[in-house]
Amino acid sequence: MLTKPDIADELIISRLQEEYNLYVTSLTFLPLGADMGTAVYRVVAEDGTAYFLKLRRGFDQISVTVPLFLKSQGIKEIIAPIETKSTQGWADFDKYKMILYPFVDGKDGFDMVLSASHKRTLGRALKTIHSMELPPKFKKKIPQETFSPKYRESMMLFQSQVDCQTFSEPFAAKLAEFMLSTRDVIHHIIYRADTLALELQSQPLEFVLCHTDIHGGNMLFSEQGEFYIVDWDNPLLAPKERDLMFIGGGVDWIWKSPHDEAEFYAGYGRTEIDLVTLAYYRYERIIQDLVAYCEFLFLNDEGGIDREPAYTTFKVNFEAGQTIEIAQETDRQAREARQSQDRK
Repeated sequence: MLTKPDIADELIISRLQEEYNLYVTSLTFLPLGADMGTAVYRVVAEDGTAYFLKLRRGFDQISVTVPLFLKSQGIKEIIAPIETKSTQGWADFDKYKMILYPFVDGKDGFDMVLSASHKRTLGRALKTIHSMELPPKFKKKIPQETFSPKYRESMMLFQSQVDCQTFSEPFAAKLAEFMLSTRDVIHHIIYRADTLALELQSQPLEFVLCHTDIHGGNMLFSEQGEFYIVDWDNPLLAPKERDLMFIGGGVDWIWKSPHDEAEFYAGYGRTEIDLVTLAYYRYERIIQDLVAYCEFLFLNDEGGIDREPAYTTFKVNFEAGQTIEIAQETDRQAREARQSQDRK
């Protein structure tokens, strides 16, 4: 979130001392990220050590246990949370969970131009994660893909809401007007995601450990040249396309050309990509993002300076060359590939 939550710094500092035995000399809110339920801070202890603090609503402990496990398996591209005095990866803090990490000075994939080497490094790291054998007991704790209609149904409800309701808050009103003008497009992407989900539910699919949010903002490059995959908030056992949909999917501007994607796959290695699954995940990700912005703008008038970026980002999906157009093109290629296969 971009707006500092209404929490006294003294309360955060006191809780850090209680849970981590950390004596804080500086606490700085960082206006970062599109997640409206997460606030982050830079923490400096009295010995000069810097930490990255995340306060998160809607927390699932698997978001902590997965990176801890991956780090224990020697995957160096993971920043694991720091454990509390009771050896837990998080602490309770009012309506939030408090998660503390080492602070890494560097830039994310939105703040820099990724080199070919960076893209290959990402590919190799993601392939290692997708190929990892998970202990059965641990694997059972990770949610598994069900192709749930949850977000599609939520988006339909929001679309119905703007058909019959007016909003006084300026950005909610603007969003409602925009959704009325794009009703047919929204209905189409929901229909296609529904159709593809039903198809995939009936197929035997290989599920691997997926990050599920592998966009530029969750890639961190230190000043020493180290690379990390961060924010394991929603790990999932799913087809590998759940992560690979981001490579060229338009969610960020890293993958500008086929050459950029080729560099990633030079690191990831040769793999067969199912275009039907890829199309589904590109549609589903769009819908999930649209729902998040609808919830933020329609369900309350809070958020301050976060509200305009939320409205703007919602609209960007519908522009030429952006996520919706890319998903539709992937869908078209999937249908053509199937028709070609049927003719053989």
